[in-house]
Amino acid sequence: MTATSVDKAATKTQNRASMRTVVAASSAGTAFEWYDFFIFGSLTQVISKTFFAGLNETAGYVAALALFGVGFAFRPLGALVFGKIGDQAGRKGAFLATVLLMGGATFAIAFLPTYQQVGIVSPILLIVLRCVQGFALGGEYGGAAIYVAEHSPPNQRGWSTSWVQTSAAFGLLGALLVILLTRWVLTHNAAPGAFEAWGWRIPFAVSIGLLGVSVWMRLKLTESPAFTAMKDKGEASKAPYAEAFGQWRNLKLVLLAFFSMMSAQGAVWYTSFFYVQTFLEKFLKVDPVTINGLMMAATAVSAIFYVVFGALSDRVGRKPVMLGGMTLALLFYFPGFHLLERAANPALAEASARTPVVVIADPADCALQFDPVGKAAFVSSCDIVKSALANAGVSYRNQAAPAGAAAVVEVGEARVVSPSAAGLPKAEAKTTKAATDKAIKAALAQAGYPDKADPARVNWWGMFGVLMVFVIAATALFGPLAACLVELFPTRVRYTALSLPYHIGTGWVGGFVPFTAFAIVAATGNIYAGLWYPVGFTLLSVLTTLFLLPETKGRPLDA
Repeated sequence: MTATSVDKAATKTQNRASMRTVVAASSAGTAFEWYDFFIFGSLTQVISKTFFAGLNETAGYVAALALFGVGFAFRPLGALVFGKIGDQAGRKGAFLATVLLMGGATFAIAFLPTYQQVGIVSPILLIVLRCVQGFALGGEYGGAAIYVAEHSPPNQRGWSTSWVQTSAAFGLLGALLVILLTRWVLTHNAAPGAFEAWGWRIPFAVSIGLLGVSVWMRLKLTESPAFTAMKDKGEASKAPYAEAFGQWRNLKLVLLAFFSMMSAQGAVWYTSFFYVQTFLEKFLKVDPVTINGLMMAATAVSAIFYVVFGALSDRVGRKPVMLGGMTLALLFYFPGFHLLERAANPALAEASARTPVVVIADPADCALQFDPVGKAAFVSSCDIVKSALANAGVSYRNQAAPAGAAAVVEVGEARVVSPSAAGLPKAEAKTTKAATDKAIKAALAQAGYPDKADPARVNWWGMFGVLMVFVIAATALFGPLAACLVELFPTRVRYTALSLPYHIGTGWVGGFVPFTAFAIVAATGNIYAGLWYPVGFTLLSVLTTLFLLPETKGRPLDA
């Protein structure tokens, strides 16, 4: 072997090692940030009881889901702030700062006082920290994806950036694993109810160790070659906002990214990995430990598919792979959730078909049961009835009653008339609601409606099979997505222009899937009605991708 060939081989080996470091450091930091974020989503039920104790059960649960969405709502702001920093000062510094912010906010949640200790101050502090989390995560993903893509060979961008996509799986898997282990340890070694009382703080506190590892790995990185070359030539953008959103050639790419990819990404991914948990726990009454186990298995398998579909996009193109994923999800939403009910709680499906429930109430007496500040009591005749049925996970048909009439629940031959608790003292109102709730549960039980899923009748493989279809759909869309986004935008404004549509899609569309879908269900009485929310956004992306999105595979990043 000649000296020249030896040098080339050594350089190639060094480049491979350097690329592995880039991918590992970027993915590990992003996985940690996703871990921080997903802990909250996986502990919604506990969070609602700890920080929203002043609300009734339904309103408290919806408020906790909404708070999960609040963190996502602040992601576009973080995308704008850190995008500007990344396009002007460099990629490395921007996403090093994001991991520090995210880690600090998550660690602080572990030490927050409860609603019972300090009242309304408790949820306010939690909201502030959730906003900081969302702000930090808004600058994280774009920086990591761009950093990896700008280091990657053109023919391997899909494969390289897919490892950043797997970070979401590893983050979710880590969150579920820590929660499951904490529950198990406390169940066998502590007093009953220890996890709900204080054990939920442990997964948040553990994040401080992960933060140290992430910061250490990212400090070892250097600036991306594409940004360095641009900076050396004096071509870095002096006004990223004006260029990205004020020039039509770039703004149309921002809009195209949102409508073609990110609308579906937010809807598909968060329905597949989060709303499905809400559906199983709240409506199908599956044990939370069982749900965590299923989601861990599905998430572990998903980590493989991100890389598979990312690599596939290097061969056949980004567009056909992503279009296939979002189309599969669109066609499977309703059949998939119906299959989940039959697999997880067949007794509920049988009771619903055999003995439909009807709510006869004055529409003017029914409110949207959501009040995050805890000022609404929801004590009307209609609200008491719908709250009880929503908490029971039972679908019902609405029928209008004459103005001023008391709400009635019909379960087969049984009729439960709900008195209004409006104007009653708090203790008396609570007693009235409890009595109505008890009567409704008795009527449901008599008609064969189960109060929880029967483990002996659960079809575990059927549930896992449904989850895997959603996993394939989500990973086919998400695996090539980072490469496609990076290739779509010019280097000068890539961080700013890419991050905004990504975080509007995942933050505003995806982050509010559980909250919005649950609110729709509570309002309509149909446990499947919430699926129309992800269906609408996914259909929008399918049509836009099919007719407007160009193929980006192999594009030079400096074009």
